[in-house]
Amino acid sequence: MIPLRRPTADDDLLRRCAERTEQIRKLGATSKAAQSQWSAAADEKSGIRALLFRMAPGVGRCMYCLNSAGTDIEHFEPKSRRPLRTFCWHNHLLACSHCNSNYKRTEYPCDDFGQCLLIDPSVDDPFDHLELLPATGKFKAKTRKGDETLRVFGLNDRFDLVSGRVDAYVKCRDVLIAWYRYMVGGDFGEAELRVHALHREPFADVLRAIEDMARLPYASLALGSELATALEAWLATARGTVPEGRLLANVPTARPEASAVLPSPMDG
Repeated sequence: MIPLRRPTADDDLLRRCAERTEQIRKLGATSKAAQSQWSAAADEKSGIRALLFRMAPGVGRCMYCLNSAGTDIEHFEPKSRRPLRTFCWHNHLLACSHCNSNYKRTEYPCDDFGQCLLIDPSVDDPFDHLELLPATGKFKAKTRKGDETLRVFGLNDRFDLVSGRVDAYVKCRDVLIAWYRYMVGGDFGEAELRVHALHREPFADVLRAIEDMARLPYASLALGSELATALEAWLATARGTVPEGRLLANVPTARPEASAVLPSPMDG
């Protein structure tokens, strides 16, 4: 999981969703009323889905596991629990059918004060609650909210997720080093290809975890000197890019002593 920025819904969509909510209220604000209105709201769901794909990580990935394509509009607080939030834009996330139907379902654990104990990546920074150990592919809970999120979604129990994160660690490590070598060698076109590959990596939380490790004082020991140097350059260049999407080809990418000993991309 990674933090997500929720876009603003347009006034027309909000108006139509408010009308649906009012219909649910008139029908008694029951779970049955919420489901009937949701089933009939093809246009509203189309607008919500388009917004969710704009905020989704990678290419429309599930906002919980990151492994699968997001297929379902997921109600963070279930319709059965709060029917009047069925059409609330801030209650919608994009999920794969596996996370939505097999794991979360109607789960919504709360503490003694009624506060939800699941990470909402559009509100919370998941890394405040979870620590990812990328070489093992497993998360370590830092808070009770982290514990409950791991339990509900099975993030440490699903082989495809754990092995996928391990594979992503290997790929991110190798691509970051290749990106750095191309930057040092002045082949900015090849470097930019690797920027796009890293930004499209499905397990974006793995790259985030590696970036966080690079900020530690013992980064070279934990990651190896070559990867640590590449990451230092990566972070110094705003993750390889500038806001308009152009590669920062004119920015120094390493300390002189590091680039002097770094092999070129053609050295193997």
